[in-house]
Amino acid sequence: MGAFKNKKNGTWYVQFRYTDWKGERQQKLKRGFATKREAQEWERQFLMSKRADINMTFEQFAKLYERDIKPKLKLNTWITKESIIQKKILPYFGKRKLSEITARDIICWQNKIRELKDWHGKPLSATYLKTVHNQLSAIFNHAIRYYGLQVNPAQRAGNMGKEERKEMLFWTREEYTKFSDAMMDKPMSFYAFEMLYWCGIREGELLALTPADFDFQKRTVSITKSYQRIHGQDLITTPKTPKSVRVVQMPQFLCDEIQDYLKQLYGVESNDRIFPITKSYLHREMDRGCKQTGVKRIRIHDLRHPYVKHTTKKYNSEKQKTQATKIEDLIAWGFCFCIVSYSKRSWTL
Repeated sequence: MGAFKNKKNGTWYVQFRYTDWKGERQQKLKRGFATKREAQEWERQFLMSKRADINMTFEQFAKLYERDIKPKLKLNTWITKESIIQKKILPYFGKRKLSEITARDIICWQNKIRELKDWHGKPLSATYLKTVHNQLSAIFNHAIRYYGLQVNPAQRAGNMGKEERKEMLFWTREEYTKFSDAMMDKPMSFYAFEMLYWCGIREGELLALTPADFDFQKRTVSITKSYQRIHGQDLITTPKTPKSVRVVQMPQFLCDEIQDYLKQLYGVESNDRIFPITKSYLHREMDRGCKQTGVKRIRIHDLRHPYVKHTTKKYNSEKQKTQATKIEDLIAWGFCFCIVSYSKRSWTL
């Protein structure tokens, strides 16, 4: 180990050579260690990470996993994965050698995780338990695929939890009309929920909308981006999936409403957000409207369900057959054959 003492300030530093991923020899210098042992330990971990030795600790490999995976993901997706790794995995396996973790260890870990409670003091949901286990398994699969690990102990131990199929909730047109009437005291809230309900767009897609996204001649809105607020910063990203980039047809009454709304926005530019609010604001407004009207509380995401239903004809007598067909094919079929009546708040098939 090349650890040396700086005689001027009494600290330690390491200086050594290593082979990088291109096969080229490089020199590394790191200063500022309080002790020789700390300097040597840093050098040892650095060289181990470069060799990608499966005898490294799980914590060290998690850093390699982050380096490999994070650039491929959206920031909010990585933050979700990172939270699970930091809070549910590293406290249990961080100091263990990657190659020494067994299926029995995984089973013991699963039992510990099942004992945890959420913020409300309730057991973790079966869906979340499965998500946590899948993340651990993904790390081991990454080690197998790229770093020479032979066995995935998480796979051998078997999954925990299961995906829960939640009941699809939605509002009827009468329920939504009742709710929207309660939103009229706040124009921004009213027009935001109009877009969510009648266009079937996601919250992030709504909050990223700008005047330039609308074509009132063709009665369309282009969905090309999504809004996220991460660590206190406003970020505009691409939509959830490549297929989420789309052009949505708008009924005439909604075009008229949005044009009226844009006239109310002082000094708004073509690329400014027309709904400068957050997802939390939308949730609070839905709580307020439901409490005031007595309409059942659903998730904001559930507002998309009536839109998908009437554009895919899921209300016809062949419901079971329709549900077995790919949703993207159904939507394409629906738009080809549906005749839209643009009278106020009515869509006729």
